[in-house]
Amino acid sequence: MAPQHLIRIAGAGEHNLKNVSLDIPRDKITVFTGVSGSGKSSLVFDTLAVESQRQLGETFGWFVRNRLPRHERPRVERLENLTPAVVVDQRPLGGGARSTVGTATDVYAVLRVLFSRCATPSAGEASAYSFNDPRGMCPGCDGLGKAVRLDLDRLLDRSKSLNEGAIRFAPFGVGSVWWQTYAESGLFDPDLPLARYGESEWELLLHGKGFRVPRRVKSTGADGENAYEGLVERFGRLYLRRDVGALTGRTRAEVLRVVTEAPCPRCGGARLNEAALAGRIRGWSIAGLAALEAEDLLAELKQVDDPVGGPVAAAAVGTLERLVGVGLGYLSLDRDTSTLSGGEGQRLKIVRQLGSSLTGMTYVFDEPSTGLHPRDVHSLTGLLRELRDKGNTVLVVEHDRDVIAIADHVVDMGPGAGTRGGEVVFAGPPAALAAADTPTGSRLGRTVPLPARVRTPAGFVRVEHVTAHNLRDVTVAFPLGVLTAVTGVAGSGKSTLVAEFVRRYAAGAGPDGAAPVVVDQSAITGSSRSTPVTYLGAMEPLRRRFARATGAPAALFSFNSRGACATCRGRGVIVTDLSFMDPVSRRCEACGGRRFGAEALAHSVRGRSIADVLEMTAAQAADFLAAGGAEEAEIAGLLAPLAEVGLGYVALGQSVASLSGGERQRLKLATRLRLSGGLYVFDEPSAGLHMADVEGLIALLHRLVDGGNTVVVVEHDREVVKHADRVVDLGPGAGRDGGRVLFEGTPAELVGTAGSATADYLRRDLAG
Repeated sequence: MAPQHLIRIAGAGEHNLKNVSLDIPRDKITVFTGVSGSGKSSLVFDTLAVESQRQLGETFGWFVRNRLPRHERPRVERLENLTPAVVVDQRPLGGGARSTVGTATDVYAVLRVLFSRCATPSAGEASAYSFNDPRGMCPGCDGLGKAVRLDLDRLLDRSKSLNEGAIRFAPFGVGSVWWQTYAESGLFDPDLPLARYGESEWELLLHGKGFRVPRRVKSTGADGENAYEGLVERFGRLYLRRDVGALTGRTRAEVLRVVTEAPCPRCGGARLNEAALAGRIRGWSIAGLAALEAEDLLAELKQVDDPVGGPVAAAAVGTLERLVGVGLGYLSLDRDTSTLSGGEGQRLKIVRQLGSSLTGMTYVFDEPSTGLHPRDVHSLTGLLRELRDKGNTVLVVEHDRDVIAIADHVVDMGPGAGTRGGEVVFAGPPAALAAADTPTGSRLGRTVPLPARVRTPAGFVRVEHVTAHNLRDVTVAFPLGVLTAVTGVAGSGKSTLVAEFVRRYAAGAGPDGAAPVVVDQSAITGSSRSTPVTYLGAMEPLRRRFARATGAPAALFSFNSRGACATCRGRGVIVTDLSFMDPVSRRCEACGGRRFGAEALAHSVRGRSIADVLEMTAAQAADFLAAGGAEEAEIAGLLAPLAEVGLGYVALGQSVASLSGGERQRLKLATRLRLSGGLYVFDEPSAGLHMADVEGLIALLHRLVDGGNTVVVVEHDREVVKHADRVVDLGPGAGRDGGRVLFEGTPAELVGTAGSATADYLRRDLAG
């Protein structure tokens, strides 16, 4: 192939890449494979895509460049023949509670124009049909479509006093600043149960305001004052008068636990005011059209033949056809983007790109098969081919066998993960990869049979008459003490059914009374200061151990506190901001990139400084700590889940931001394994995992079941489904075409079932 038809990479060393040099064919589909952490993302995203976007940014003037994202030049000696890169990743679409499928695809904007021109009666210009504009939004819910209210029965335990923890909301819990406002204000007897409050005291506790009360500042002992707000008033100001969906982490979970959410009584959840809802086209209001599944909306808009409205509707028809083409025809425009899975969000981004007439681009995809049933992967591969055939280069980081099969060229990274990876172990056609001696090649041609035996359930929890989303009066018996896989195409109702099972199990239907442990698909985020050891909760006891052994304060052993290197402030690198130019970073010379100052590094436990321990891999650190007595052995136990999920090679102090998607998925799993619960529920735990890593996942699921737990997985991966003891298959399609239970039984029984897409693909897989 002529050099100008190749993207040439020489000397790539980003993250764990080991001086990688590689030629990638242009105008072809190249799939990058390899175990999680082998260097795929470092090569494709952090090297090739970043440098393409950085160089493209340099073509703009300084005014524009100062407003664009700035990328540091990746560690690579030379890159040749790059084309402009479009990255389609799995990051959430964002936008909060005001972002919907309609706004994310711009189809709703087209509908607003259509109604502003053709609706009878007309509410006015297009903005009058926007729920994000004061002229169109419902005044009762400000366009959110929901009414969120504080549930006092969930917030308060009236049998207890303030001192006994009557306020069951952690931010207002005993000892907090807000608790002091009530318990130490002198307005109430803090030892009196709330049930014995008089009417005036109750009103004051909930709704009082307009005056100040004394407060003792515990950290200094000084006297001060706080403005008084009743519980309902303060909670509403802090949490309900903002987008609850925008809250994060523990705070969001705490808030959702004490509130109820229902459609806005004024607009019925339509988000719009009366004038906007009054307009009709072909008998439909704009909210009615937005509530239709995309496939049905497409059919309706094709019927608009008005001389003015026809061309406008045609602009939405093209996007909707692409939406159906990527297997998302079951989505409605009014669906919140926050409720979409990572795979659904990524496919929405693909829809945007397919509408472009640009050619000569490089499209970079991050595991686009995530969240897809094998049936839908076929549609996805057709779209990738379409992008290539328009004259574009398509680069795909992927583990799915069916996506690998349609590649023109495959680059396999490895051979292992972390420091054991970072090399190109194969480059060539997919057929040759199947014969290669690599972790990917050795598994591509392998057909794994069904296990010889399955476990017998210890009992069942019946989930009866479930009617939610597309489920209509569904009843399922979930077995206990075994591994159950819930299968079906995307949008068939799997997550809805499992969520209802978890709710009823937690409400008392389960036999053990323990809270279920749920591992969902939410992204694990991390800055350059976030590390695996902090996520596992092991950093604090490790710092305390160093403090007790050395007599120094615990804060000295944190690079986020007193122990930080004064030069780089605990970052390990010095970043120089060059204004409109690309930033430049270099390793801190003062600490050698170790993040800690000399005082912290001068202290040690059994000959190792805190930096030494954080530079160890999880496996090395566990061995070191296990030999150090009871206190250190306890810390080693906190690290054990990393080895269980196959992350024993990750350094304790490694930045979470440097981990791959599959590694982050397993880190999140590791943080949940320490929780005790009779029921473990996993939502597509194989997402982002290589075939070799899936084998480790299956072994982990079996260990959980053998330990006496019930495990339920929502899953598409055929290897995971094969190893289940029971399968619950939903379908046959998505949206209104799904929501029915097609099968309940063992994987072997599923193989012989007709009318199930899961059964069809399982049969093909077993046939080789």
